[in-house]
Amino acid sequence: MNILGVSCFYHDSSAALLQDGRIVAAAQEERWTRKKHDISFPENAIRYCLEKGGITIHNVDAVGFYEKPLLKFERLLSSHIETFPKSYKVFVQALPSWITEKLRIPSILRKKFKYDGKVFFVEHHMAHAASAFHVSPFEEAAIFTADGVGEWTTTTLGLGRGTEVTLFKELHFPHSLGLLYSSVTAYLGFKVNNDEYKVMGLAPYGKPTYYEDFKKIIDVKEDGSYRLDMGYFTFHYGTSMLSKRFEERFGPARKKEGPVEERHKDIAASLQKVVEEVVFKAVRHLYELTKTKNLCLAGGVALNSVANGKLTRMTSFRNVYVPPAPSDPGAAVGAATVVYHMLLGKPKSLVMDRADLGPGFSHSEVKEFLDSHNIVYKELSEKELIKVVAKLIWENNVVGWFQGRMEFGERALGNRSILANPCNAEMKDILNLKVKHREQFRPFAPVVTVEDARKFFDVDVEVPFMSFVYPVKESKRKMLPAVTHVDGSGRLQTIRREANSRYYDLIKEFEKLSKVPILVNTSFNIRGEPIVMTPEHAYRCFTGTGIDYLVMDNFLIKREDNKKDLWDSESLAKD
Repeated sequence: MNILGVSCFYHDSSAALLQDGRIVAAAQEERWTRKKHDISFPENAIRYCLEKGGITIHNVDAVGFYEKPLLKFERLLSSHIETFPKSYKVFVQALPSWITEKLRIPSILRKKFKYDGKVFFVEHHMAHAASAFHVSPFEEAAIFTADGVGEWTTTTLGLGRGTEVTLFKELHFPHSLGLLYSSVTAYLGFKVNNDEYKVMGLAPYGKPTYYEDFKKIIDVKEDGSYRLDMGYFTFHYGTSMLSKRFEERFGPARKKEGPVEERHKDIAASLQKVVEEVVFKAVRHLYELTKTKNLCLAGGVALNSVANGKLTRMTSFRNVYVPPAPSDPGAAVGAATVVYHMLLGKPKSLVMDRADLGPGFSHSEVKEFLDSHNIVYKELSEKELIKVVAKLIWENNVVGWFQGRMEFGERALGNRSILANPCNAEMKDILNLKVKHREQFRPFAPVVTVEDARKFFDVDVEVPFMSFVYPVKESKRKMLPAVTHVDGSGRLQTIRREANSRYYDLIKEFEKLSKVPILVNTSFNIRGEPIVMTPEHAYRCFTGTGIDYLVMDNFLIKREDNKKDLWDSESLAKD
């Protein structure tokens, strides 16, 4: 049985294909269009999923869409009426896209793919909840979802048992933890639905001196429910996020690319503290309602890896699962699993323990690309490659690592990664300035072999998808300056050999030289671009940055050997 899941039109469009309960392909549309967070109908991603599944659209038994457009349109109308005339401009701007696209998913599928089969519309937060629980290792688990907004819902508490998901408590728009975080992201001069992680990374540099000010804006109850004082916000009717009252309390907003002041750091720290308070209270309440030790997280707020890393210490939950794409891209998976398990009654048979669900390129395809572009390279055996690359990284070279199928979700996890030496105190600045073209306060993530994780980090679970931040052991911090954030933490990925043998072996080979089974792992892209997907994307990124070597399959490419192709990407880097 073939079930296609689709997410689109708001941010991070994606598609996923379920075959007899197994995810055979999943990818974001941005990977093809090269438009970061592309919202358009995921035509390319759908075509890829069908091709990877070896089927045509006529073999698809059903399509699951990640929300109910009519219900969402109802919210738009209701908000317009409630806030008229302030909402008039936004409403008029939004109406054409609703008429032509957002309410017409079946007709778009017919037009673009000649699909005349069943389309099931799944409530947005149900898609989020399913995207975590249905692919988790748990037969029973509590479920917490939080994001900007779905149709009306912004936060849910629920329970998964077997294949059934029940959402028994929810909060509604405009009261939204996700929109609060996005509003402050905009206030701090960063881009909404893109840069929230920058605020999270900035927070450890500050002190929560504005915590009490935030408590005037968000009223948090002991059960984790909350209400925003809407006098501080304009997102429910306007094109901006915050009212003048916010600046009256916190001072003038930071201009884009302006200096980051201590005040900005303190506001980020205060916001993070408030968000964690809401999450922990809600999750504690959820535990009291469910009494299970297992927890699944989804929605955009589940990307807050700092909060995630504290959950087992701050609550009674012992096992926490976050899928590789907990935000809207992953909702395509959730929509498909809801159709398969809950509507069609099929048994659960899937645990998502790896994320390499995107396009891959064979040895011959990579070689053909290199040869056709007259690129100078060396072809190495598996054993030679591991030894040579480990030595290059130990010698402080930055390596672009392009292997197998690309990752689904927000994180590069060893298939489309930039790798570097975690022991070099200067490596963080080198990567930020010469490679990624991004803010100097941004941290870099460590990847560690699963059996060695507890030697270096205060970690209590496996973290294959880089969804949790944990403290670096105090005795190890001087050994790992490039991946230890200012607060002594690291956004961790643990890796098993059976999940990615070449990646794992490279880390173990690096350990022979460094005594450290850890590498810096950051996504293979520059600021403002999606992660690279094809050999061409990888090579272009490589030649436009300070990356020293590129490894694609078994081919080693040295930047200095290909000077004819060098260009300056820094001038084009953008948020």
